[in-house]
Amino acid sequence: MKFLHAADIHLDSPLQGLERYEGAPADLIRGATRRALEKLVDLAIREQVDFAVIAGDLYDGDWKDFNTGMFFVRQMAKLREAGIRVYLIAGNHDAASTMTRKLRLPVNPAGDSLMLSHEQPETRRIDDLGVAIHGRSFASQAEIKNMVPDYPAAVSHFFNLGLLHTSLNGSDEHDTYAPCSPTDLRSKQYDYWALGHIHKRTLLPSEGSPLVAPPMLYSGNIQGRHIRETGARGCFLITVNERQETQIEFRPLDVFRWEICRVSCTELQKIDDVVEQFREQLRSLIQQHDNLPLGIRVILEGPTRAHQELTSRRGEVTAEIRSTATIVSDGQVWIEQVQFSTHYQRDSQLTFDGEGPLSELVRYLDQLPDDSQAVLQLADELKDLARKLPPELMRAPEGLLLDQPDWIREVIRDLKPMLLDRLSG
Repeated sequence: MKFLHAADIHLDSPLQGLERYEGAPADLIRGATRRALEKLVDLAIREQVDFAVIAGDLYDGDWKDFNTGMFFVRQMAKLREAGIRVYLIAGNHDAASTMTRKLRLPVNPAGDSLMLSHEQPETRRIDDLGVAIHGRSFASQAEIKNMVPDYPAAVSHFFNLGLLHTSLNGSDEHDTYAPCSPTDLRSKQYDYWALGHIHKRTLLPSEGSPLVAPPMLYSGNIQGRHIRETGARGCFLITVNERQETQIEFRPLDVFRWEICRVSCTELQKIDDVVEQFREQLRSLIQQHDNLPLGIRVILEGPTRAHQELTSRRGEVTAEIRSTATIVSDGQVWIEQVQFSTHYQRDSQLTFDGEGPLSELVRYLDQLPDDSQAVLQLADELKDLARKLPPELMRAPEGLLLDQPDWIREVIRDLKPMLLDRLSG
C-alpha cells in the first residue's frame, strides 16, 4: 500500500509585500503554490498511490477569488479520474474562510466526500486496503481544545491513520491550535499520525525507517512562501508492507526555494574578497538545490579588516552581490536582501588590565551595553546630534538610529575594537 501525506497547501498565499523588493520574481512566486499542488497531483498519479491525505490549511484564510477554490477542485478531480482517493481536514486558515464552506468539492471514486466532518471526529474505512482514517476538521479558526481524546478507537486488524491539524505543545513560529502531546497521540494506538499546521518538516519521535511506532510526522508546507521558510518543501510518500512496517520518503514539490547564505568575512581584506567568497558559496548552493530558482538572503558576518569598507559602501556591495548572483545563476537566483553583520577586527591583541585611562575605557565599554539605564541616558544625550544630522542619515534600516537602544548597543560593541586600535597607536 502507498499513500501521500501533505499539509499546508496555502493555495494562492499572498506575497506579503514582495513587490516592494527590487527585482523580485513576483510572478514566479505568486504562482508557486499552484505549481507545487500540480506537482503533488502528478506525483500521486505517477506513483499510483492508493490514497492521499492533506492535514489542513488548503487555502490561506478568507480568500476573495473563487478561482483559487476552482483550481483546487480541478486538481482533486484529476485524482478522482485516476482512481485515487483523497481525505482532507480543514485547518485554522480554512475555517476562517466563508468561501471554503460554500465551495462544493468533488467526491471520491466510491462516492464519499473528501472533507472529514467538523462536527466531531469520524472514521473513514477503506476495506479493500484494510485502512481506517480518523480525523476532524476545524469548526472555527480558534480551535484551542485538545481534540485527540475524542478521536475514535483504533479499528482492529486495520492500518489506523490519524489526521490532525495541531501545534502539539506549542511553537514559537505558529499560533497554538488543537494543543496535545505525543503521549496523547500514542494513547490512540494508531499506526501513523499525519500532522499539519507546523510548516517545518518534522519526524517524531526520530528519523529513520522503520520509525519508532507510531510515526508522528509534520510534512511541512509544499511551497516555501518567504525567507523564514527555507529549504526543500514537499510531502511524504509512505509505503506500508504486509507486516505494517512503514517506509517514509520525502519528495520535494516546491518550484521556488528560499535559502540563507552566510558568508564568513574573517581573514578577508577587501570587498573583492568578500564577493569572491560569496561566489563560491553560491555555486555550491545552486548545485545543492538542483538548479531550482532561489530566493537568497546573504548575511555577511564575522570579524574582518574589511568591516569599515563594507559598511561604508553598503549600496555598492549589495549591487556587486546581486550582479554576481545573476551572472553565476543565469538569472535563476534573486537576492532578497544583503545583511551586514560583520564587526571590526583588530590587528593587535593588546589587553588593558589594571589602572589607567585605557583600562577604565575598556571596562566602561564592556559594561555599557548591559546597562539599560546608561544606554537610555546615552540615547537621550544623542538627540541633539540627531537633530543636526540630515534626515536621510537617520532612516532605517541602514541609517543612524540614535534613538533606538538596541542599535546603540551594537554600535558600542563595534566601536570598542576601533577605539582601542586608534588609542593604542
